[in-house]
Parts: sequence; structure tokens; C-alpha cells
Amino acid sequence: MTGSTSAGLPSNFLDGVRVLDFTQYLAGPSSTRLMAELGAEILKVEQPPYGDPMRATNPRRNRRAGAFMQQNRGKKGLCIDLGKPEGVALVKELVPHVDVVVENFTPGVMARRGLDYESLKEINPGIIMASVSGYGQTGALSSQSSFDFIAQAYSGIMHVTGDPDGPPTFVGTGLADTNSGVHAFAGIGYALFHKERTGIGTHIDISMVDALFHMHEVHVQAASLTDGEYVPTRNGRHYGPVAPAGSFKGPDGWIVVLCGVNQIQNLWKTMGQPELADDPRFATNETRAEHRDALTELMEAWMATFDSNDALLAALKEGRVPAGPVLNPADAEHEQYYKDRQMVREIDDPIAGKFNVPGFPIKYSAHDVEPDLVAPMMGQHNREVLSDLLGYDDAAIDAWEAEGLLGSKDR
Repeated sequence: MTGSTSAGLPSNFLDGVRVLDFTQYLAGPSSTRLMAELGAEILKVEQPPYGDPMRATNPRRNRRAGAFMQQNRGKKGLCIDLGKPEGVALVKELVPHVDVVVENFTPGVMARRGLDYESLKEINPGIIMASVSGYGQTGALSSQSSFDFIAQAYSGIMHVTGDPDGPPTFVGTGLADTNSGVHAFAGIGYALFHKERTGIGTHIDISMVDALFHMHEVHVQAASLTDGEYVPTRNGRHYGPVAPAGSFKGPDGWIVVLCGVNQIQNLWKTMGQPELADDPRFATNETRAEHRDALTELMEAWMATFDSNDALLAALKEGRVPAGPVLNPADAEHEQYYKDRQMVREIDDPIAGKFNVPGFPIKYSAHDVEPDLVAPMMGQHNREVLSDLLGYDDAAIDAWEAEGLLGSKDR
């Protein structure tokens, strides 16, 4: 790896790994943000005069965008004009000093700049490059640009989301972006492992559509196995194959209950209606699904007898009935679970101040570091990186800034 660590032992899993990060928006930055959390040195390259478009998104505080800060914490900011040959040449000088390159442009953009994998591996034969795009680097749609909701649509996720008689609905968060970012994060980890054993780099091709299509646990195989008899469809607030399984109206909010064959008797006992076990409408999962509306009416009438969702959930927990609240993510900071798991993390930005972001989602027994990381200002580390890695003096860097080859802004 490119870096060194004190006493020869890394305090973070990715100490000593250096990444050249050309990503913007969400799909790419979410992968390199996870790497930064594990100690990698991330050199984020932005294009002057505005940098990553996520810098301009709302909400903002003191002109610092929350989305940008969340996904770019712990990175070093470079701002180089890649529209100029001199800027591309300067970036290429960095390539021998890095282990990984990550980008999420539409396929063809990096090649037109001479920064594609084939060009970079001529400079650094062991380089690992991860490319995240809507439809991947190959195939009939590879040249098309995409955004999260388009990937949700083409992957079939939207087709099975929403009310049965209503329009397809996208998931209310950046599922394709963040999911492909995690896929890239995993792919890079295995590529580093492969390189450690063989010395050979690789190009990782991540498609947002592929990452979502991979999530279908039933719909693809079931349609194929039944020669089309099984038809993927929208189920609304209930899960088609199992009953009860879905969201139910409690005294002061919604909860999710799911009972398979091993839990259904617990539900009847908890409801105080053991006779339901002998009701032919509810005798099997198939008959319960057939009479789902009647079962939902019975369950919600029983739930309404409780004073609060908390009391209802306590009764379900005591009866060993799998259930949980439908939580507003804005309320997560008040939940003991998220506190115990350190999944709501307060960060302190020098410009924006204190606010919450999601914590690191992977728990390692050998790694419990929660570093205090700050998102860079645009071009904040131009001088540090170009001086330390490439040996350029202040006069050269000043000249490049004066002519606009390098840029910088504090917001």
C-alpha cells in the first residue's frame, strides 16, 4: 500500500490506502465515504468553479450543504480543471501514488479525458479502479445517463412498490445511489485483497440497475419457475406471500407485524383469542392470505384497545410476536437502539456546526474507531497534496491558481 503507519500496525483497516476520488452526487461519494471511515486517504477531485453539485443542495447552513458534508467527511479536497490538458496531466502525476481510483461519470467521460482504466494501468499497473454508473460500462444502455429513481424503475423495484391499484412508487430515499455505493465499497475491498495476494489490479464495473436487480429475492426466480404463472405485483401495505405481514394501524402510529407458521400461534395467544387457531379462514398461511382483510380488521380492532403504540409493542414483544414501529428517521436519535449501535452520529463541522448523520453501518470486533471527520472545502488541500506527493513548490501552485488550473472556495 502507498502509506505507512506508526509501529507498522494500522489503527484502521484501510490505513495506508490512498484513493483518487472523481465522484460526485451520491452513488460514488457514498462508497469513498465508507473508505474514509476505515482510515483510507481520499483525494477528492472537483471541477472548478463550482465543484461537486451536491455542494449546492438544500438544506444548507452557512452555505454548507448537509448532503455534501455527510458523504464527503474525511476527504482531502483537490480542485483541478480537467477540461484543460494541463489539469489531466497533473492528475496523471498522482496516479502512481494511489491504490484506488473511483469515478461515477457516464461511461466514456473518463476515456475522453485519457483517465480510463486502460490508460491509468499503463501508469500504475496495480491500480484498482471502480466505475459506478446507471447501466454499467457494457451493454445496450451503457451510454445512457441515469439517476436513482430511473434505476429504481428499470430494475423493477418500482413495479412492486405501491398500492395494488395505484401507480408504481419509488422508495423514498436514494436506494440505488447508496446501494451501488455499498456494492462499490465491497468490490474495492475484495479487489484490494486480490491485489495483496497477486499484485494484480482490476477494473470494477458497478451498475445501479444491477445492484437493485440483485435485491429481488422472489420475483425473478418465481416468475421463471412457474413459467409466468407467478406475476410480480404491488402489494401496498401488506406482503403478498405471508399473512399477517405488513403495516397495521396502532393507537398512535403504524407498526409492522410478520408472523410465519412458527409465530402465528403466539399471535392468537397474545391477542387473547386462541379460538382463531380453529377458524378455517386462518388455519394456514394460504387461507390467511385469502382472508387478509378480515384478519387485518381483527388485529387492528385488538390493537386499538391499547393506550399507546409502546404498550402494544410491549405486549407483542412479551408474546414473542415479531413486530416493530414504523419509525420516522428524524426521530431515530431518541431511540435507544440507535444510541446503542452508534448509528446516529453527531458531527461538528467548522462552518456548519453540529448536526446528525447516520453512523458507520458495519461493526468489526477489531475496529471500534469512530473518527471525527470533516468534509473539505473545495480545493482546501491543493497545496498539501501537490507539495507532499508531487514535490511542487508554492510558486508553481500559486501560478496554477492564478491561471485557473486550480480552484478553491471556502463554501
